[in-house]
Amino acid sequence: MGKSRFHWLCFPFLKLTSSFRRCPLSKRTLIIASVCVVYLCFVVSQVGYSQQNRDRRTDKDKYRHTRGLYNLDISDALPDSVDLQTGASFVVPTRSNVVYITLKSKRLKPANIRGTIRPKLRRKVRRTKSTNLSFTQNKLGTLERDAGQIKRNIAHKTSWGESRDVDYKSLDIIPKSHIDAQTDSQISSIRIYSQKAPPWFSPQDVKAMRFLADAKVLRIKEVSGGDSPSLLIFEGETSGSVTNQKPEKLSNVCGGQCGIISSPVDTTEVFAFHLDRVLGLNRTLPAVSRKFSFLHDGQPCPVVSWDASLYPEGLAAGWSAVRLTWGQYQRSLKQRCWHKNTSPKPDSSCSTVLHYEWSKLALFDFLLQIHNRLDQSCCGFRPRKEDVCLGLGHHADCGDQSHIQLTNIIHRGHDPRHLVFTNNKGFFDRNEDNLDFRLLEGIKELPERAVSVLKSRRLREKLLQSLFLDQTYWESQGGRQGIDKLIDVIERRVKVLLTYINAHGIKVIAMNV
Repeated sequence: MGKSRFHWLCFPFLKLTSSFRRCPLSKRTLIIASVCVVYLCFVVSQVGYSQQNRDRRTDKDKYRHTRGLYNLDISDALPDSVDLQTGASFVVPTRSNVVYITLKSKRLKPANIRGTIRPKLRRKVRRTKSTNLSFTQNKLGTLERDAGQIKRNIAHKTSWGESRDVDYKSLDIIPKSHIDAQTDSQISSIRIYSQKAPPWFSPQDVKAMRFLADAKVLRIKEVSGGDSPSLLIFEGETSGSVTNQKPEKLSNVCGGQCGIISSPVDTTEVFAFHLDRVLGLNRTLPAVSRKFSFLHDGQPCPVVSWDASLYPEGLAAGWSAVRLTWGQYQRSLKQRCWHKNTSPKPDSSCSTVLHYEWSKLALFDFLLQIHNRLDQSCCGFRPRKEDVCLGLGHHADCGDQSHIQLTNIIHRGHDPRHLVFTNNKGFFDRNEDNLDFRLLEGIKELPERAVSVLKSRRLREKLLQSLFLDQTYWESQGGRQGIDKLIDVIERRVKVLLTYINAHGIKVIAMNV
């Protein structure tokens, strides 16, 4: 029974093969070729289908692991009110997409900077729609006249207290369509993609950065003081509590929360703020980069947070500054003034500043090569013809260095023990053979927290994560490539500083004061 069933099943196949053998050679060749063609088409279709599935899986993986500085976990999201109540550094993500920066552990060939980095200016293509224009030609003419009036006022003001308020409620938006204006209002230039900002930023830092970058400009006030540089202060629209300062001291300058607009060439202020926070010094004021359509032709310019406590007696009295000569400063370092809260002797050269503050200032200024505080006369390096100290004739004072006055040593009116680093004009184009070591003279201790960051070889990673938050500054420096060049300069100076520490036996101690 089984053999017959097998024979019955195989009978069609045997009959087909016998008939195939009896066919002429030409027909057999044609049949074999046709079968081969059908099989080839089947194989090609299967390969294409598998490749298409692979591409779809790749796209899904890319969407799942979209480029981002921090991974956003929706399940662990906390409401924004938790931050306000507990003071924890939780923030609401400002973007829905995520961008990831690949961090290289070691750069094989660091770039050399011979001059100030200036990004290429790209001409913006302005998209306009005839039906949705928010600015008419009359409005544009008014904007240009007001911008010109600001520049003329800055040039002609001669004394503190002379100021002018301008209502810029509708002038801080670049002319464009209504749709573009709505899109920009929903996207912040401070890019925070996770529930937490980087740990070196406090909640107050994040709020200040968002205000400076995104706040609606209500008024512009210019204040100049004789030989001092003019201050261009803007008051922004904010919904929270503005400040804890007394209203009568703020009404003359800033009635709410304000920022100081600097020149586009002073972009070091933004880099200095991020470096200060990464190192854990926390002595600079929050600073971001922002574009104003009515200033500097829309170029990005630094905006620094306004702090009224730096002017306890008002703008007419100027900064709350420490008056010290270089000789007095060196003697105060030897006496370790206010160390362990010990009051100095009346006949000492001590100022009101805590001893450890000078160590933090020296480290910070050396990395950025800021000489306008401890070495205004450029005595510690070879100045160039374009340096201010040569133009003003200060370099000639280096013959009697002990009587050179220190400048820009600022503290808050209610806190004379701690310094505030302002006017952080650094230089990235100074080579390692021309660094200003005078900034480190007399320093015997350095802060442990900052030096540990420098030794950890994670300075580049942290600076990239920090600077990436400020989209306007990131793009103005040429993106990742331009930022890497700036960090290259800092890393080379870090190597020089660590060698200096070992060679001079400088102690690294905790300075949590």
